[in-house]
Amino acid sequence: MARTIPPDRLSQLVQCATDVFIEQGYQRTQMADIATALGVAKGTLYLYVESKDALFDLVLRCADSELPVAQLPLLPIPTPKPGATFQYVRERLTANQTLPALAVALTRQRVTDARMELEAIARELYATVARNRHGIKLLDRSARDHPELAALWFEGARGGVLAALTQYLESRIRRKLFSPVPDVAVAARLMLETVVFWAVHRHWDPHPQVVGDAVAEDTVVHFILGALIKEEQS
Repeated sequence: MARTIPPDRLSQLVQCATDVFIEQGYQRTQMADIATALGVAKGTLYLYVESKDALFDLVLRCADSELPVAQLPLLPIPTPKPGATFQYVRERLTANQTLPALAVALTRQRVTDARMELEAIARELYATVARNRHGIKLLDRSARDHPELAALWFEGARGGVLAALTQYLESRIRRKLFSPVPDVAVAARLMLETVVFWAVHRHWDPHPQVVGDAVAEDTVVHFILGALIKEEQS
């Protein structure tokens, strides 16, 4: 008698593997760990993926994606070709690194409302990071095991956003639209890391503070505005 594969099993596998990779990182995670978490025999996993590399690649492609798992290729999903995972992550980070409000602000010659401009940038950044939180957490957690992926995230995507934020803050401080800070690069990093913690890392905090997504975003934006906007513009 042919084995019946539950129609939602692949979706369950992707979710379970995502959780385990985030908790343990790529290197420490074994296929047996994922099988145990999913409640199946280790051999069952190979009905869906050829290897741990294939599963990790699948998890990265499905993280925060609207692509239904049911639309994926025939099973088992093969081990990706060398460099394929790296290429996918690079393309995705490039696509999500685009921040229109920030890009427009960097070319704006005349600023009529510095507070409104900064709020739009802060909310755009928060929304972008929150929308990709599983993918960001996967890269962050597995960075030591995949130095090439870590370089894409830390030096490429995050570095690019930090450079743009630094340039933006320098411009607005120079025009006396923002309050001066001791170090603009540090201020940009503080802004980004605050956003990343509340939009991403708080969801995996072992002792989380219970707060809704809207409240978290509003509070982060409030603090950014309070720190940079001069009192007379409040």
